Amino acid sequence: MNLGMGHRETWAELRRYPSALAGVALILLLVALALHTLATVPYDQAVASWRSGEARLPVNARPLWSDWLSPGRAPRSQSLIAETLESEAFPGGRRLTQRIALDYAYDDFPSELALFLTPRNSERAAFLRLTWRTPDGREINLGNRRLVGETRVALSQDRTLERRLGRPAHLGLLAAPGGEAVLSGRYTLTLEAVFFDPDAELASELLLYGRVHGLAGTDHQRRDLGLALRWGTPIALAFGLVAAVGTTLSTLVIAAVGVWYRGWVDALIQRLTEVNMILPLLPILVMVGTLYSTSIWLMLGVVVALGIFSAGIKTYRAMLLPIREAPYIEAARAYGASHLRIVMRYMLPRILPVLIPTFVTLIPTFVFLEASLAVLGLGDPVLPTWGKVLNDAQAQSALYNGYYYWVLAPAALLMLSGLGFAMLGFALDRVFNPRLRSL
Repeated sequence: MNLGMGHRETWAELRRYPSALAGVALILLLVALALHTLATVPYDQAVASWRSGEARLPVNARPLWSDWLSPGRAPRSQSLIAETLESEAFPGGRRLTQRIALDYAYDDFPSELALFLTPRNSERAAFLRLTWRTPDGREINLGNRRLVGETRVALSQDRTLERRLGRPAHLGLLAAPGGEAVLSGRYTLTLEAVFFDPDAELASELLLYGRVHGLAGTDHQRRDLGLALRWGTPIALAFGLVAAVGTTLSTLVIAAVGVWYRGWVDALIQRLTEVNMILPLLPILVMVGTLYSTSIWLMLGVVVALGIFSAGIKTYRAMLLPIREAPYIEAARAYGASHLRIVMRYMLPRILPVLIPTFVTLIPTFVFLEASLAVLGLGDPVLPTWGKVLNDAQAQSALYNGYYYWVLAPAALLMLSGLGFAMLGFALDRVFNPRLRSL
């Protein structure tokens, strides 16, 4: 049977198991997500956004889909640009009057209100007066501001305004008189600016922060959790795949070398394996991360190094011992095949089909290991990963504060990755091990 026919027959056998098809579908879905992320979100952009957050995103916003489960309609973020109503020059300066209109029709208050101001053609400090007008005709003086360069006016954090209104600005400015309900309608914010440069201009933007954002929500640092969930996919798959390939191939080759050469070579390999079997992997990784570095690439190297002399060597040795005494091995030695050729060409291929299921089920083990390190606070400080999301959720008491989405999304991706590889691996085990097909 040629190699192509072998692939076709293997696929034909796999199609008999619905769990295998489901596992392949889940794996392909994760791979597609990883490739799409790598193609659409550059690495440098992802790292920069994750490390610093984005000032224009709301804090601890729920995912958009969570709004379907609530009776009211949660507010979305809105960006409103000011319209210049009047621009009057005077000797040595200029007066500007701008207005921002906000049509608010949500059932709940926004999470924050902020004003972004960008003066142009102005080197000197300017003065700004803000007036808020409600749909029922009330005017609220928001105070005077000194404007120097690009400025973000966080109205929700203005303590003076909060004392006057009796509550934070994003609640008091949008509330009905004497009540806790939202007053729907058109609000206007008037900006009166005085510049001491005749050619001065002002770009003003009112940002209303919503309570829902994106498919995954945001965290306490205004970071889009969808970014970490998307970029965590290629990182998790790469870590699991590289670790599984590195440990499996190195262990298999070392076991074959020991079986072929026997004597002190095999004895040394077995003693190293027995010593390594009693070494706890996770505590060693914790020690490396605490004392040296938490780089994901360093952790990957340590995992592969500690996995070389793993317990699998003894399993592979037991499988290779009868193969060494097979007649075709004697025939290969008779026509002068080298030791390397016999090991690589005649011994290893005989057990590779049996090892494929083990290799597939080993990948999620390393995916979970990387996530476990991150949950323990030893994740890579630069990369956004599933484990980092869970670690931040734990540190911020996400479940206690009701931010269930913060935990459920990365946990679901971890479970899906484990489930996909496990279902495919178990089906492959039945295909390559006929004794299991009747179970």
